[in-house]
Amino acid sequence: MFNKSLFFQKSEHNVRRFNSTLRWLLVSVLIGIVVGLISGSFGYLLQAVTAFRLSHAYLLFGLPFGAMAIVAMYHLILHEKDPGTNLVISAIHSDDRIPLRMAPLIYISTILTHLVGGSAGREGAALQLGGSIGNAFGEYPGFREKEDRNIMIMCGMSAAFSALFGTPIAAAVFSMEVVSVGIMHYAALVPCVVASYIAYGVACHFGLTGERFSLGTLPEFNLPNAGKILFLGFCCAAVSILFCVVLHKTEEIFAEKIKNAFVRPLVSGVLIIILTMLLGTTDYLGTGMQVVERAVVDQQVVWCAFLLKIVFTAITLSGG
Repeated sequence: MFNKSLFFQKSEHNVRRFNSTLRWLLVSVLIGIVVGLISGSFGYLLQAVTAFRLSHAYLLFGLPFGAMAIVAMYHLILHEKDPGTNLVISAIHSDDRIPLRMAPLIYISTILTHLVGGSAGREGAALQLGGSIGNAFGEYPGFREKEDRNIMIMCGMSAAFSALFGTPIAAAVFSMEVVSVGIMHYAALVPCVVASYIAYGVACHFGLTGERFSLGTLPEFNLPNAGKILFLGFCCAAVSILFCVVLHKTEEIFAEKIKNAFVRPLVSGVLIIILTMLLGTTDYLGTGMQVVERAVVDQQVVWCAFLLKIVFTAITLSGG
């Protein structure tokens, strides 16, 4: 027997679900386009300034002054106690707001860092850039609920990461998991995947596809090779832990020994210059992707390259 009341109740429920899905799809597409354009230009400029620095070696001597300029910008414009990636992640767990001014700050400071030879990557910049823009979308009427804002922050992070690294699926999963290691925020799955692929498409349209390596013939997946892969996974985990420990300890030493926030970047910049001159190579400046490329192509990389990169990056970031 036809139940009119139940029919209208289910119809209303399905309409609400359809409207919610459509709304999130539209918002995800918009975030993907905006973040894709900004991150695409960011990635292009990073490549340009890196190429310029490699052809103008004297720029390395501007590292201490560039670092001091970055610290000055953050002190003048962003007054939060813990600005950076930690703020983006903590905002998802609390009611903290990510200031939109973080986006131009991380944009400019990362470009300047790579121009003068600071040893830093793009991962933190991608999370901060995408997170701050996503948070800005979450401030509009109709998206003021905490859960909505959190999803938009993750969408922004996915889009920025995808545009810069050319890995849309990894970017979507990474942004959902990085906020709570081991916990997947499945409510954000569809929005993050859509935003990630849109940003990736925008970046590809402008020729930014991320690093690509030709591996040739893949080895057979058997028990011995599986064991090697498992061992490699443990080694990578150990190196990741080592990097975090070295980074935190170096930050503590710098903060304890050098109280002045403007002297720390000066000291770290000078240390990077000295280490570069002692080693006689610029391999560990910037992102260090040239080391990865050589490792894949001809395997001409010293065994301790990962340790040297950890030291260079820890000094760079600890100086501010």
